[in-house]
Amino acid sequence: MPGTENVEVERKYDVDDSAELPAFTSIAGVDSVGAAADQRLDAVYFDTASLALAARRITLRRRTGGKDAGWHLKVPVAEGERVEITEPLNKDPDSVPPRLKALVLVHTRNQELVPVARLKTRRTAIPLLAADGTVLAEFSDDRVESRILTEPAESAVWREWEIELGEGQRKLLDSADMVLALQGHQPAELPSKLARALGDRCPAHITPPPRPRRKGPASAVLLAYLHEQVEAMKSHDPGVREGAPDAVHQLRVAARRMRSVLASFRKLTDKGTAQLLREELQWLAGAVGAARDLEVMQSQLNELISAEPPDLIMGPVKDYLGDQLGPAYETALAQGVAAMESDRYFRLLDALDGFLAAPPLSGRAHMKAPGTVGRLVNAERKRLKGAVKSLAGVSDEESASAALHEVRKSAKRLRYAAEAAVPVFGKQAARIARTAEEVQTILGEHQDSVVIREKLRSLATVLRESDGGAGFTYGRLHALEQQRGTEARTRFFREWQNSPPKSLDWK
Repeated sequence: MPGTENVEVERKYDVDDSAELPAFTSIAGVDSVGAAADQRLDAVYFDTASLALAARRITLRRRTGGKDAGWHLKVPVAEGERVEITEPLNKDPDSVPPRLKALVLVHTRNQELVPVARLKTRRTAIPLLAADGTVLAEFSDDRVESRILTEPAESAVWREWEIELGEGQRKLLDSADMVLALQGHQPAELPSKLARALGDRCPAHITPPPRPRRKGPASAVLLAYLHEQVEAMKSHDPGVREGAPDAVHQLRVAARRMRSVLASFRKLTDKGTAQLLREELQWLAGAVGAARDLEVMQSQLNELISAEPPDLIMGPVKDYLGDQLGPAYETALAQGVAAMESDRYFRLLDALDGFLAAPPLSGRAHMKAPGTVGRLVNAERKRLKGAVKSLAGVSDEESASAALHEVRKSAKRLRYAAEAAVPVFGKQAARIARTAEEVQTILGEHQDSVVIREKLRSLATVLRESDGGAGFTYGRLHALEQQRGTEARTRFFREWQNSPPKSLDWK
């Protein structure tokens, strides 16, 4: 039986042992209830010794009994909403399925997953039905016995109610809140049975740094942006391992954003620490990004080939490109995932967490945000203008391409610095970020064309006489890519002349 994945939307309520069941038909949309079913559930929860998963409100358990016996991984995505990923029961009750283990590696890293708690639940499950018999939700009356499996061992008993949406809408849960509140029952204070079982041992939930304020310190701008990107990188980590669309790209972008703002705002931090993080983020972006580059290349070439008249496609060009780029992509992806299973990656994650927990700030970081951050963003604008100015007098194609690539990198630096400054400067910083992004996008097309042309030339040099005239097609594709690069370059100069990025004004 293969694993499954679904979104679980539910509400929990703390109730005492003598509480009477609510009037279910008072809940909006509920017409009747189905037959109650008694279940006996036995769940063992796994985590690291330091409760790394519990700190993220993630639960991983092996449960027997009930209608969904198996391994369950639940990851919060919003208030009262979790993605639940399941795997079937295996022979060894202490062996977490490899897939689930991989999906939490970004949090557990190289720590061992061990049993931390056992919960036995006597459940009465009651379907809540619409007039046409549709199961809108399931109400569960749970009586729980918990036992902590680590020292010091502790046990507890309690009763709780749970309503999990089926085909119903969220407004059903809002209505249930009101109905139960009238009976004196409030939503549970804790997000899961495990959190209640752990009690004081449950780690404090990881909270973001304070939102930057115009009258606040410059450090808040950097730390809020870094926190956002660290969380983005962690959220896309499982997708990279699962081969999810765009996950590699998004993880690499998060790494590049962090590396960039650490450079732009380097005067706010300890130089050595920031430089080490930048080097490791560059390594990570390179390790996972090779697969993305090959994916983009193959997609662009396939589009070019598909748009060409059939009589101009000579030889099995598309098949040959697939034979060359397909395996290279798979190899690059495997190497990227291998890098994300290495101690080096885990230590980078540790270092990022440590940086946010105890930021190594300089004296300038405590100065007011507008002037300090504004000057740093404007320095990136000046850097970009200097890169554009250096294009003058560059004549040969190779030097021009290299210079344009430097302009693109400077535009990215300005974009990310301006993005970080948006909470303080609002629309003014957002406009700068959009303008820099446009430059980055246009010159990204130019750079892609340069790389693809190099690849086409490389492929053409190993053609055989039996390739049916594929050399003609490679030459034509090369010319089309050269045209795309030229058009991108022309568009860049036009856009730059018409609307170059403005400087930040905080006075």
